[in-house]
Amino acid sequence: MAAKIKKGDRVQVLAGRDKGKRGEVLRVLPDDNRAYVQGVNLVKKHTKQSKVGETGGIISKEAGIDLSNLALIDPKSDKPTRVGFRILEDGKKVRVAKASGEVLDR
Repeated sequence: MAAKIKKGDRVQVLAGRDKGKRGEVLRVLPDDNRAYVQGVNLVKKHTKQSKVGETGGIISKEAGIDLSNLALIDPKSDKPTRVGFRILEDGKKVRVAKASGEVLDR
């Protein structure tokens, strides 16, 4: 199945403790059906100091969130929308926002 959410997309969280938050997709793991979104689903990680010079302590980092809990932001209306696909005249397959019909891939 083609990817409806890709790296660099602006998305909104639909469910969970971060519901309503928006951010940019940093990484997508299609095999695990998860995505990492900037500033969303932050977890605290305890790290040990290394010999290289990295200091130890507690750091915040993004954890994966299920793709079903994310919706792409429509560039036209700035609201969450579903994603469809369309084949252009030149044969190229592009993603399309269902709400406005706006082409998402450039």
